[in-house]
Amino acid sequence: MKIIILEEVDSTHTYLKEYIKKNSFSEPLCIATTFQTQGVGSKGNSWVGKKGNLFFSFVMQKNSLPCDLPLQSASIYFSFILKQVLVEKGSKTWLKWPNDFYIESKKIGGTITTATNDLIYCGIGLNLLRVSEEFGYLDIEISFEEILRLYFAKLEKLILWKQIFSEFQIEFQKSRFYKSLLNDEKVSLQRAILNDDGSISIDNIKVFSLR
Repeated sequence: MKIIILEEVDSTHTYLKEYIKKNSFSEPLCIATTFQTQGVGSKGNSWVGKKGNLFFSFVMQKNSLPCDLPLQSASIYFSFILKQVLVEKGSKTWLKWPNDFYIESKKIGGTITTATNDLIYCGIGLNLLRVSEEFGYLDIEISFEEILRLYFAKLEKLILWKQIFSEFQIEFQKSRFYKSLLNDEKVSLQRAILNDDGSISIDNIKVFSLR
């Protein structure tokens, strides 16, 4: 994974897509920064963090993903691997369905995943510093460079979705105490059924995590 670190950017996700559009895809590429001014979150919401936090987006070919990974749940896959990296360094980070990073009851970051043609894009924002009382921040001391190094090294191992899902399935129980968007309406995950492909079913409505 080639990594380009920028001092400041409007959005790593937008920058990366424009970069690929202009230069075409030649190798897996990551754009990272510690300050973005117009970050894009899920459902079109903004995700603008304090300077010193971590924002990165990367692109890779779909056919370089694990053979058993449902594309619709790539967001869970990418998120859970980062969560594993942080936990292995001593963090108590957990993943709320489908792609929000939490410390206890406070969100510290999130993931957005989009796909075009034969490429898949993933953008991740993570609070390394305190932003506000509403949001939490990472509970371990680690540089953003080390996070990126460890994350992409683990991603390159092509861990099967089956293995990731078996662990996420256990952790999903924590998500039941929260709500998630369903057709633009926040609904409780208390009665949600987690399916093998990473989607959930609530009142016979199936929802995937790709967003």
